[in-house]
Parts: sequence; structure tokens; C-alpha cells
Amino acid sequence: MTKVNQLKEVIYKAYAAFNERNIDKALSVMQNDVQWSKAWEGGYIVGHNEIKEYWTRQWKEINPKVEPVGFTERENGSLEVKVHQVVKDLQDNLMLDGFVKHIYNFQNGLIKTMDIELVENN
Repeated sequence: MTKVNQLKEVIYKAYAAFNERNIDKALSVMQNDVQWSKAWEGGYIVGHNEIKEYWTRQWKEINPKVEPVGFTERENGSLEVKVHQVVKDLQDNLMLDGFVKHIYNFQNGLIKTMDIELVENN
């Protein structure tokens, strides 16, 4: 299995766990000191505890589902993942349906950083 395919497996596992609201399973593919973009609030958080707190707050207010739909390895070694996001409020009303890019860096096969970029012509 190529390195990119191994990293794709990590990404699929992370998104499946997120969509299942299984924080511990999602964190199992991340470094302990992972840096994570807080798209919903802005800024960044670092580490498993901060991610747990952030996602727990988020899920009390919105119901996001995020699915990877495309992968591009960048020249700097990071992995760009185009994702389809569907965000609903807790009454199941659609708030957002679109695409963004999640940019990942890895260390020892685990997610080290995640950042977000907008997709042009969403």
C-alpha cells in the first residue's frame, strides 16, 4: 500500500468516527499534540482534550456531516482532502451544503495538523 493510500485510510477512519460522533475513535488517528482548525468558532486548538471540548460544544448547537470526496497530495507533502459538508441545526434545518478543502499534515502515520481552505466555485 502506498503512503498516500495509507493516509487516505487514516482520513476515512477520522471522518467516519466524526460522523458517528465517536470522538475517541477519531482521536485515535491523531497525534496527542494535534493542531486543529476551529472552522465553526475561528482560530486553532491543540491536543485531544481541546478537540473533545470543541466538538462537544459544536454538536450541542449544530449537526455537521462531512464526507471526503477527493484527495490531492501537495508538493510540500501535505494531503488536501476535498470534503462535502452538510450542516443542519438541531431541528434538522439545512444551514450549509457545500465543499471545502481540509489540509492535513502527518507525523508517524497520524494526523499532526488540519487546516481549512475554501473551494473556489463551491
